[in-house]
Amino acid sequence: MTKDTQDRHWKTKWFRIIFRHDTRAGKLFDEILLVLILLSVAVVFLDSMPLFHTKYKQWFYISEWVFTLLFTIEYIIRIIISPNKRRYIFSFYGIIDFISVMPTYLSLVLIGSQFFIIIRVLRLLRVFRILKLVRFTSASFYLLHALKHSREKILVFFGSVLLLVTIIGTLMYLIEGPENGFRSIPISIYWAIVTITTVGYGDISPATPLGQMIASILMLTGYAIIAVPTGIITSEMSRTRRHSKSNTNGDYCPECGNENIAPTDNYCARCGKKNE
Repeated sequence: MTKDTQDRHWKTKWFRIIFRHDTRAGKLFDEILLVLILLSVAVVFLDSMPLFHTKYKQWFYISEWVFTLLFTIEYIIRIIISPNKRRYIFSFYGIIDFISVMPTYLSLVLIGSQFFIIIRVLRLLRVFRILKLVRFTSASFYLLHALKHSREKILVFFGSVLLLVTIIGTLMYLIEGPENGFRSIPISIYWAIVTITTVGYGDISPATPLGQMIASILMLTGYAIIAVPTGIITSEMSRTRRHSKSNTNGDYCPECGNENIAPTDNYCARCGKKNE
């Protein structure tokens, strides 16, 4: 066996272990990775609590570096064994893997940046497969598909809302004035946004009868406005589901909503469902 053949052999072996989950070794690797991710996040949580930070500061510091070094080694190995290294590095999971190890290194320069390690929880998306939760995530694909195809309607809607709060904010600035907390048009627009979304912080409130009447109308309008994007997305999701059920050409996966399936494909590349 030549050296090149040996290299390809061990890379293929480790690729199946690290990137796949159809072997016992692959499932074991994902389970260990899941535990390490949860432990590293737990360390960040505990380190942010003054009681534990004071008592176990040194242990938390050592643990952070141990986890970071382990994840760094894993990231480097993923690059080495990837058939298409560029594709992995710039993929969603590749970027998440890179970002998850950077905060600890940045903490050497920027104090406190190690708490951004919390982004490491996104790596749990990768290990959903070992819990066999992929089939339950089809609704998320329908939602993403609905958001993609309704983005123009949503942009028009939010543009209209932005115009409305700009007009109302300017009007309230003229009616209430700085003496009632409306010190500028941007602050007045902030009040309009808080009011129309029914958040109501209460840091600014109208004092004049006319301002209170406008605020009341804006509050009632807010309830109707909140329902609009929900209706748009729900309608698109329903259309997507109807399309997936009526599709018989094999180019749309009814399980996860993947539209990039050729009629000759036997399985969906995204969720693995058999193309019947």
